[in-house]
Amino acid sequence: MPAVLVLGFDPHAVPGMDGDALRAVLDEELARFGEEAIDASMALIAPDGSAESMVIAALSERAWDVVVIGGGIRKPEPLLTFFELVVNLVRRHAPAAAVAFNTSGGDSVEAAKRWL
Repeated sequence: MPAVLVLGFDPHAVPGMDGDALRAVLDEELARFGEEAIDASMALIAPDGSAESMVIAALSERAWDVVVIGGGIRKPEPLLTFFELVVNLVRRHAPAAAVAFNTSGGDSVEAAKRWL
């Protein structure tokens, strides 16, 4: 069974976001991975000083076939340097994994399947 890690921000840790609604979308997406016979895990990180260690811990948990980096990490221009950090952490700590990008919390399965 392929293994996929989805990296994204914890919706409860982002000011101005409806954390409960977005978390429900993310939980539905995680269930969809199971329906596709894909073993998936989500690492939802806070946009603070703990983020780097949380990303490294998630990447080091096992061998991943694909790492999906969520749009919340890569889309906002002020987070460009954080996005670069995440990409380089994936390169270092999960070098065999393909990297995929979703457009929203609801299409991570499709992003991962492009590289499986």
